[in-house]
Amino acid sequence: MDIRNEYRLFIDGDPVESVTGGRLPIVNPSTETELTTVAAGDSRDVERAVAAARETLADWRSRPPAERGELLADVADRIRAAQTELADLETLDTGKPWSQALVDVDGCARAFEYYAGIADKIHGDSIPLGEEYVDYTVREPLGVTAQIIPWNYPIGIFGRSVAPALAAGNTAVVKPAEEAPLSSVRVAEIAADAGLPNGVLNVVPGRGDEAGAALSSHPDVDGVSFTGSVETGRQVGKAAMEHLAHVHLELGGKSPLVVFGDADLDAAIESAVAGLFTSNAGQICSGASRLLVHEDVHDAVVEQLAARVESLTVGPGMDDPDVGPLISADQLDRVASYVDAGRREYGGPLIGGVPDRTGYFVEPTIFDDVDHDSRLAQEEIFGPVLVVTTFADETEAVELANDVDYGLVAGVFTEDLRRAHRFARDVHAGQIYVNEWFVGGIETPFGGYDNSGVGREKGLSAIENYTQEKNVGININP
Repeated sequence: MDIRNEYRLFIDGDPVESVTGGRLPIVNPSTETELTTVAAGDSRDVERAVAAARETLADWRSRPPAERGELLADVADRIRAAQTELADLETLDTGKPWSQALVDVDGCARAFEYYAGIADKIHGDSIPLGEEYVDYTVREPLGVTAQIIPWNYPIGIFGRSVAPALAAGNTAVVKPAEEAPLSSVRVAEIAADAGLPNGVLNVVPGRGDEAGAALSSHPDVDGVSFTGSVETGRQVGKAAMEHLAHVHLELGGKSPLVVFGDADLDAAIESAVAGLFTSNAGQICSGASRLLVHEDVHDAVVEQLAARVESLTVGPGMDDPDVGPLISADQLDRVASYVDAGRREYGGPLIGGVPDRTGYFVEPTIFDDVDHDSRLAQEEIFGPVLVVTTFADETEAVELANDVDYGLVAGVFTEDLRRAHRFARDVHAGQIYVNEWFVGGIETPFGGYDNSGVGREKGLSAIENYTQEKNVGININP
């Protein structure tokens, strides 16, 4: 595709330059070459965007919900019409394989489509207090909301974060990751072309410690949604709570895929591959990064998995391989440090490693017989590195699954339905998958326990994040 020479901020319905005129380079992770540049917003640009969002809020929230829904449905249609352009842009920006980027684009469109249908179905309840009273609740928008978007799934998380906010009558200011901001800017342009009023949706690319910090701490922002690391999430939450904004944090994960002896091993192996390696090269918070295997089937699982992983192709995203590069040189260094630690501790991976080639590539990597207390098993690597640990019985499997600082996702493969229900009951995670990784979509709530975050996105739960409840009690006696 013909990528633009430069991209701008999007504030109050128009592409604009930053106040400083500064720009950020955007690098293609597959080639390590500069693609383009984007305007670098700072606190003054955040101020402009928040002011625009506040100015249009009263009009947007007072529009008939069905009208808001119709506009969002049109945005969804236009995203789908531009899917090839957007997938190209996402692949060049993030490095992920083109077909995976296309799925993300459709996920963004589906989010706008889903919440378009919900816009006129947000309602309260009637509460019986006796014949002398009428009591009811209403759900009202928070106001101006901020969405701080990560670099791993920028267009998908843009959709799942922004669409429910707008459907509920909020306005939005988006701060995309400095590494991958292009699709956020482009979708905002598409939304404006669909007739979204000026100021309803604003995008301010910039550095996290400048634009991101200014947005999360802005006293006129009523709600903040952040997806990213635990450390940064804590900083965002603290800044937002200084002015008592509503906060939703979707943070990291170290998610177990548990395989019992009675499991369909072929299905488990395919989910292990899809749950980590072919999901953006393992750069996914909900990835199946720990494989816990019953000792009776360990050897068979590891042998079949290694053969399957060895067949995966690795290359530039636009070539549409199974596995693309990591996002940046910094991320490559981070993941390589874990691979090096694994080599020192275990003598080398069963398969994979860091190749000597142009681009930020790590081959799909498996470490077997990993000690549960090691860094490899406890810390979020955020790359295509899988650790395998064995267990003897159900009790040990649950203990191992729970014995990390995260609680985002867990999966179990078993033909015993009672065991699956016990696992779902006993494992501390926001999502439990049974016999397939990544069950569900925009319709199902998503969020974590413990260090994996606060609140829920997707499904009807997202509407609760972006609304607040008001109770009205009336004495109707004459």
